[in-house]
Amino acid sequence: MVGSYKFLKMRDSHRLVRGSGGDGGARHTSHLRGLNIDRVLNIAIERPDTFTRAELIQATGLSAPTVGSLTTYLIRRGIITDLGTAPSSGGRRPALMEFNARHGYIAGIDLGPTRTRIALADLRGQPLAREIIATPVDVAPNTLVAQIAAALRVLMAEAEIPPDRLFAAIAGVPGSVDLDRGVVLTAPNLPGWNEIPMRAMLQQELHAAALIENDVNLALLGEHWQGAARGHDTCAFIFVGTGIGSAILIDGLLHHGHHYTAGEIGLMCMAPEYAGRDFGSRGCLEVLAGLDALRERWPMATKEDPGRWFKALLEHEEAGDPEARRAIEQTLQLIGMATANLGSIVDPSIIVLGGAMFAPSQRLVEEVRRVVRSIMQAPFEIVPSALGSEAPLAGCLLVGSMEARRHLRQTLRGSIGARRLQERPAQAENVKAQFRAPVGS
Repeated sequence: MVGSYKFLKMRDSHRLVRGSGGDGGARHTSHLRGLNIDRVLNIAIERPDTFTRAELIQATGLSAPTVGSLTTYLIRRGIITDLGTAPSSGGRRPALMEFNARHGYIAGIDLGPTRTRIALADLRGQPLAREIIATPVDVAPNTLVAQIAAALRVLMAEAEIPPDRLFAAIAGVPGSVDLDRGVVLTAPNLPGWNEIPMRAMLQQELHAAALIENDVNLALLGEHWQGAARGHDTCAFIFVGTGIGSAILIDGLLHHGHHYTAGEIGLMCMAPEYAGRDFGSRGCLEVLAGLDALRERWPMATKEDPGRWFKALLEHEEAGDPEARRAIEQTLQLIGMATANLGSIVDPSIIVLGGAMFAPSQRLVEEVRRVVRSIMQAPFEIVPSALGSEAPLAGCLLVGSMEARRHLRQTLRGSIGARRLQERPAQAENVKAQFRAPVGS
């Protein structure tokens, strides 16, 4: 569950950073109350089952009257559910409560060149509904986003989720993303996707907070949350399909780079003869080792969906076909070299291999291990993705749950601030009255 992901929090709405942060001291009563609500809310979300006020008092260090007041407020808002009293163990019967994970909802979008996965989840990131739809790539980007949003609205209606309960939508895209502006800088496998303000489009369509992130970065977060990279705070993910990319987590922090292009190993130059030549179309890793390159190496490959000819290629290789074996070995040697290079630079404890290249066969992962061991004494593990094609969507739901909680905290603080502003005129009039009273005497 998301609550166990304790060392991560959201900063600037998109970066995952280490530590719990400090409150910097309370500036006024309503600010202190907001901080205390945060403390109670965080503990409530982290509890997978029921809890009592006494447990909240112990966990937060707040006084009994403060916890009582805050839980009453959160119950009234529908954020905590009052379950009544538990059996007595000798004293007063304790009141049981639980966090209402369905107070709000999040949407995840894994936008792919041919298929798009969409999902809805509660505030803990637990999936409630999901669907795979064809990516309408023959339309303009704004139309594509509108069609995906329409599919999400249908899914929400089927799951009986009110539109105003959608707190956040997170989209993963196969390209470079300017996180601050919410703009897809370029997505090579999506025609026309250059400088696309996708965050603003989603916000307009769904009337909810939206975040945009690179899909491989989200895949790594998904694997770190629920998959093969659990427990590894410095790790990497290498995706190999039609395109090739990687994601890097260092001490629990996603490394995006100065231009948001960190991990673009598909652009890695693989041999000196390509330096100073038509590098982009001839000498980079993606051109030499992606699925398109593998198809060119095997004469029997067709132009159809890779899922079909790639399966046939593996069957021929298992049967001893020398051409199939040669095509696979040449491709995996390049991927192994890139894996060793990435491991040398990042020094991770684990590198996860994912994408269409590694989904059907564990043997290919072992072949990459062999290549890496022939280059270096690798101090890191090399493992296949545990979540497979669902990894980016899992990352969406993780980030979405964090963004939804941030939204919830802001809403609660805003309501406290609004109430304080409403109280100010009355307080001011009371002060004036105190000064006027002696004059009329």
